[in-house]
Amino acid sequence: MVKHVILWQLKDELTPEDKRKVKTDIKAELEGLAGQIPGLLEIRVQTEGLASSNADLMLDSSFEDEASLKGYAVHPAHVAVADGAVRPYTKARVCMDYAV
Repeated sequence: MVKHVILWQLKDELTPEDKRKVKTDIKAELEGLAGQIPGLLEIRVQTEGLASSNADLMLDSSFEDEASLKGYAVHPAHVAVADGAVRPYTKARVCMDYAV
């Protein structure tokens, strides 16, 4: 199994209200990919970090293997979510993929 974890920071110019909506939308869109992409075993988005956090959102996902993760990266449903709901609102992204 392979884990795919991403942390994002939202753009500074977003108002607190905008940030709440963006986080809700990103969570719904990414978690909505469950069952659509071969090899994607689990996908969760955390939007409520503790005050000590320096990220606004976290994606925690699991894949059957590295090939499945590579397929997810280019899958049209994932690309549509990334291009439409995530990238326009984020300023920074950190990713770690690892085998379990």
